[in-house]
Amino acid sequence: MNLFRTFKDLIAAEVEDLARAGTLPAGLDTARVTVEPPREASHGDLATNAAMVLAKPAGMKPRDLAALLAARLEGQEAVRAVEIAGPGFINLRLTEDYLRARLVDVLTAGTGYGDAGLGRGVKVNVEYVSANPTGPLHIAHARGAVIGDALAALLEKVGYDVTREYYINDAGAQVDVLARSLHLRYREALGEDVGEIPEGYYPGDYLKQVGGDLAARDGDKWLGTAEAEWLAPLRDVAIAAMLDLIRDDLKDLGVEQEVFTSERALVEAGRVEEAYRILEAQGLIYVGTLEPPKGKPVEDWEAVPLTLFKATRFGDDVDRPIKKSDGSWTYFAPDMAYHLDKFRRGFTVMVDVFGADHAGHVKRLKAGVTALTRGKAALDIRLCQLVTLLRGGKPVRMSKRAGSFVTLKEVIDEVGKGVVRFIMLTRRNDVPLDFDLEQVLEQSRENPVFYVHYAHARCCSVLRSAKAEFPGIDLDLGALAAGPLHRLTDSGELGLIKQLTSWPRIVEGAAESFEPHRIAFYLYDLAAAFHSHWNRGNDNAQLRFLLAADRELTAARLALVQAVALVIASGLQIMGVEPVEELR
Repeated sequence: MNLFRTFKDLIAAEVEDLARAGTLPAGLDTARVTVEPPREASHGDLATNAAMVLAKPAGMKPRDLAALLAARLEGQEAVRAVEIAGPGFINLRLTEDYLRARLVDVLTAGTGYGDAGLGRGVKVNVEYVSANPTGPLHIAHARGAVIGDALAALLEKVGYDVTREYYINDAGAQVDVLARSLHLRYREALGEDVGEIPEGYYPGDYLKQVGGDLAARDGDKWLGTAEAEWLAPLRDVAIAAMLDLIRDDLKDLGVEQEVFTSERALVEAGRVEEAYRILEAQGLIYVGTLEPPKGKPVEDWEAVPLTLFKATRFGDDVDRPIKKSDGSWTYFAPDMAYHLDKFRRGFTVMVDVFGADHAGHVKRLKAGVTALTRGKAALDIRLCQLVTLLRGGKPVRMSKRAGSFVTLKEVIDEVGKGVVRFIMLTRRNDVPLDFDLEQVLEQSRENPVFYVHYAHARCCSVLRSAKAEFPGIDLDLGALAAGPLHRLTDSGELGLIKQLTSWPRIVEGAAESFEPHRIAFYLYDLAAAFHSHWNRGNDNAQLRFLLAADRELTAARLALVQAVALVIASGLQIMGVEPVEELR
């Protein structure tokens, strides 16, 4: 149950009822009405802007409309007080019985608390990682992988039909360079002294094993032959080997994508040409020249005729080349064909998780999707800013082409996949992230991974202790939900319940905005509230969760503890992190 959505629907119903009574005009649009926690906790439990947004279309002063709504809301069994604040905001205070009943919602749903039907089964394609298949993944790739994977889980939780996808960029010049790099390692495996790796090649040791396997399989078959003979078959071998490495890295991170789509396969199937013809039929293709790029000296710019897509018709800053002057496709052309392919597979909602270096692609790709689907598909692009890998505050150097980067696998082996996944969600995707290999393992409040895990472990510890100290106590979720919850009267207990009631709202808001980092933020706040209440019990023994002299109150408090554990576990499940039951 989303408490805030419930009250929004209630307010909308009251507005309709007032309209039927002739007190308000009919047809008032309540879409912009919000129900949220007040900015100040002292103002109540819920706040709504209903009177503010409806006053003008209703032809009334906001405070007068607020008075009408307040009178209606005061009659609700769940409401103990209504206050009108400022120019017309309405603050609600809920009854303690109503709040305690929400604890039953948590215990009844378990980790499914917060599930919703918001998505109504709509198909969503979330594409993420999509790193060039030229080597193993590093920590920057992990950020997009975790954000995409958590977003997919988040969308599933609110009712979308989600497909996780990886786009294989296997048609560009980089995979030809990969094939040449493999040929070098193949020759090396056959005993040739290849000397220094040529500039521009991939020098990483990860190709040595592939070269050795190729030599063992084919012997000297590719020695002394022209590049034209070995380039394509070795390219296929190299790409397949790199994709195996990438899949292994993703599996170590807990990421398993259902679909891998090949750029080359799209090109060879004529999908790029097909997309081109669709745009051409709409009059969106022409031959022209571009202005010199901003900041580039005019004398260094040569305007050449290009085949352009009228991207400016769909919100882009300039029209975009779809063919080069030599008639070959630009990288943009297969990207558009790929998204048309997604649309034809039934995806009207698409989310791409890209690195920050793709910022210039956002407007053009959105324009292409709008044109090719005639506005029937929506594309959202999440850009992930850079990750700086540190150790004790000092940078750890990474360079994919230099072959000296720290692989994702090495990071996971050192700190664990759960730590990697959690830290990747502790910042917005569009904010740079520092990943310090030492700090992420610290046991302190400043380390959100530890702080949230500690809260869950403390909950589990209380429940274990209860079994030992209260023989025969029933900790089944149903028994806890049916327990004496009316005994929960302390402000800290009620505060925790209020925090739990926000979970469905957080889930829905994060899903609607495609922002999975909100889950990590919420879990940290919930952990802080739980630890704070725990510490109050250290100062006042009567506030402890287990009271030998009061079994009834203990049962009620155990219900609260279990509810906190369930919500933390639910959030960690979205993040792809295993809850910790005991810290060592």
